[in-house]
Amino acid sequence: MASISILLPNLVGGGVERIRLVLAHEFVRAGHDVEFVLMQAKGPLLEEARASFPVVDLATPRARALPFSLARYLRRRRPDVLLAAIWPLTVIAPIAQRLSRHHCKVLVSEHGILSGQYRDWGIFHCLLLRISTAVGYRLADRRIGVSVGVGDDMASLALLRRNAVDVIYNPVPPRRVPEPVAIDMADRLWSGPGGARIVTVGTMKAVKNHPLLLRAFARLHRSDARLMFVGDGIGREALLSLAHELDVADRVIFAGFRPDPTPFYKTADLFVLSSDYEGFGNVIVEAMACGTPVVSTDCPSGPGEILARGKYGRLVPVGDVAALADALSQSLNDTFDPEILQTRAGEFSSVEAANAYLRLMSKV
Repeated sequence: MASISILLPNLVGGGVERIRLVLAHEFVRAGHDVEFVLMQAKGPLLEEARASFPVVDLATPRARALPFSLARYLRRRRPDVLLAAIWPLTVIAPIAQRLSRHHCKVLVSEHGILSGQYRDWGIFHCLLLRISTAVGYRLADRRIGVSVGVGDDMASLALLRRNAVDVIYNPVPPRRVPEPVAIDMADRLWSGPGGARIVTVGTMKAVKNHPLLLRAFARLHRSDARLMFVGDGIGREALLSLAHELDVADRVIFAGFRPDPTPFYKTADLFVLSSDYEGFGNVIVEAMACGTPVVSTDCPSGPGEILARGKYGRLVPVGDVAALADALSQSLNDTFDPEILQTRAGEFSSVEAANAYLRLMSKV
């Protein structure tokens, strides 16, 4: 039995935080002890974490102070494994382990394409990214990307051999069947009949390119079509303004953040991901698990891998409004076999992902 500490900035409710909670439950079921270590103990998933796991608040809002507060934690708690996600935590964690002089296994994982995510942050930031990953990744015992593309990006940034980075797909556990009241609530929110309900799920930020989806939706020649955004973020007001500009505001629904979006997948006719890039794309698997067909941009790097280059859903070029609009129209008219989609989704199980992490821990 090992003691595993999971390091995160917070539990604000994004995909990475949910993934870590899923893995934590699987680690416990496998007989290990798990503790969450947060730079700041905040976020909508905090109480859920506290209900099942010890949660340590480092009360460290700035990354530059994290090496020292994390080192103090490691000296005090002495875990067997430190599992860190999200740069710069992935480069700080191995340094803090050295500062603490406590020998534990350090596994770091990235969940996005860092070179794309920080491309427009300026030369200094890009140089910092390259130098820090070159140092921090080498100090870690294992480096993990959540898709082949993420692994390639990590190796390229840090000037590592490609086989120095492992790939473990994100875990997407089966969700409980929604209660009838939850399905009814989602149905009412759609405010329109079934047949042309399009849903997207995710934080409203630039990389998701929700304006692209809005513009493609506006090209649909279907008055019964509805587009629902499940998620929230700083881009909400701009999207609302664009919906009015495109004269589709009366057919666009902003559902806000939902801890469990399953009722919205279940009541939708099509799920769409319009991102410029993705580390993996958990929401695609979640939609398929509900038997909901998928259209996605063929962005680096997860969607193409999940959809097997188009076998399980349509892929369109990044940023192409016309192609996305055509894919929406065609997919709404197609017939899909939900069981085929659900079987594919089952290949990304939480048990398999957790076992893959545990196998890497045992090899260190």
